This record gives sequence, C-alpha cells and structure tokens, in this order.
Amino acid sequence: MNSINSYPAWIDLHLHIDGSISMKTARKLAGMQGIAIPSSPGELQRRMSVIAGCASLIDYLERFKFPCSLLHIREALYLCTYELLEELYDQGLRYAEIRFAPQKSRAEQLTQYEATEIVLRAMHDVALPCGLILSMMRGDDNHDQNLETVEVARQFAKQGVVAVDLAGAESLYPTHTFSEEFAAVHRAGVPLIIHAGEAAGADSVREAIEAGAVRIGHGVRSLEDPEVVRMLVERGITLELCPTSNLNTGIYRTYADYPLRRLMDAGLRVCINTDNMTVSSTTLQQEWRHMIQTFHLTDDEIRRILCDTVNASFAPADVKSECLAVFINNKRWQPIW
Repeated sequence: MNSINSYPAWIDLHLHIDGSISMKTARKLAGMQGIAIPSSPGELQRRMSVIAGCASLIDYLERFKFPCSLLHIREALYLCTYELLEELYDQGLRYAEIRFAPQKSRAEQLTQYEATEIVLRAMHDVALPCGLILSMMRGDDNHDQNLETVEVARQFAKQGVVAVDLAGAESLYPTHTFSEEFAAVHRAGVPLIIHAGEAAGADSVREAIEAGAVRIGHGVRSLEDPEVVRMLVERGITLELCPTSNLNTGIYRTYADYPLRRLMDAGLRVCINTDNMTVSSTTLQQEWRHMIQTFHLTDDEIRRILCDTVNASFAPADVKSECLAVFINNKRWQPIW
C-alpha cells in the first residue's frame, strides 16, 4: 500500500461521492461531457469548496450542484468513483463506506439501478475494501424516487450496498415526515442511517432513533436533550462525526468548540469522518489531527474511537478482524502527520 499517513486515519464511514470529487477529476468529467468549467483553479475551488462565508447547511449544500451536474453518464460515474477510491487507498485507508443519491445522478438514459450498478463496478475494480450507502433525499416532491432508491438497495444488498441513508436539508424537511420511506427500508431488510442532529436539534435525533436508524449522520446536537443521549447509549447507536463539515455549516465556530469530549464523556459511541473531502477541503488524516491535537486524545481514547468505528461499520468480517487486531494490540499511537 502506498500510504502517505500512519494510523489512526484508516476508516471513513461518512463520505459523500459527489462532495468528494477532486478538482482534477472534475476537469476530466467536464471534458468528456463538453461541460464548461472555470479555467482558473481558484474559481473552480470556489464552485466546489466552502472557502468562507458559508451561512448554514443549506448554503453548504449549494456546493453540490456543480459536481452533481457532472455525474449524469456512465463513464463519469465510474471514473469519479474509481478515482476517489484510489485516492483513499493512497491516503492509507483500510476500509471506507461511500454514499451517493442515485436519484441525483440519473438522466433520461440512466436509471437509479444503472447508476448504482456503475458505482458498484468501480468499487469492485479497486483494492480498497468498501461498502456503498444509497441516500434518499429530503424533499417534498421526490417520494417515489426515494422508494425507488430503497428498491434498488434491496436488489443490490448482497452485492456491495450496505445501507440506505436519508440526507439533505433536515431543517426544511423534518425526519418524521419520511416514515413511509423508513418502513420500506425495514421491509427491504437493509440497515437504515439518518442524517440528524445537525441543522435541526435533538428532536430530529430522537425521531431518527424511533425510526430505527442504526447509525446517525452527525448527531452532534443530541447533547441538547439528556433523554436522547440516554436512548443513544442504551441502543448502542454510533454517531458519524464530521468535525470540519460542522464548522463549515456554522454549528460550531472552532474545533475547540466541537463537542467530541462531551460526547465521549456521555458514553456515546462516535467515529470520525470527512463528510465531503472537496466541499470541506479536508482529508481523514486532517480530521484526526484536529481532534487529537485539540482534545489531547490519549492512546486509549483513540483506540476506543477506532474500535467503535469498526464495530459500527458494515465491513466484511475479515476486514473487521484485521483492523481490531491492530487497534487492540497497538500499545501506543504515534500518528505521523
């Protein structure tokens, strides 16, 4: 493995494909489809990344419009997935769960089924073990598309799709309004993940728990309600933390404000992730560095997070065993940044 970092930056469980397309790959995708793209690296970065002045999650989500416009043909979907996973492999990751909304990548000639099939093909062509999470989207006019996403997930559940997610603007479209979609996910026998407790408060996390989510995307605002914290602890639900993303969307001002220590002290299970490498201009290595340096994490605390990450993942048993053996037996973490 051509690793450019040392552990603990090994596993990312919350990473959106469209928010992690590199600018180099974006130029390739635009070129193959005849799509106009800024020639200036700085201008392209402003279209794809949060530089400054992001006011909210809704503002943050605006950065997805351009990369999503590049993912409407087979060749583009394959190339962006393949190059993203190659990049993660070169960064030294041992496992990743990537996610995308096939309803956002479809065109007249490409169904959700076909879009998912292409992404899975790219996953199978790289050395990095990974799973695919299909995202339903919050909205008021895409109910049928969400149900189609669930059906596609059911069809590919034994071929690389590991879960169904609900993503999007949670402050505009409350979690409880998607009960029919959640019921469909459970009937399909696929694990459910829900973005909650990010733009909306602890009530959205409660609704996600009651909906049967096995993991919560973000979930940092769970701390606003001790009862929600208790429910998460009792049910062993892991929070997929994405620190830089939460700073980008204005939930917290600095890394020192981030509630990692409070979440861990409350007994919650957490994992550290990137969310969107390009939109947030980050890597898993950088996320770990910020958390270790800001909170002076001990070796035991690092080991605790890593073990919770592995146990919360949908990784194959052999990948889990390999990672846990290293994490448990390593006596001291000496990450090389």
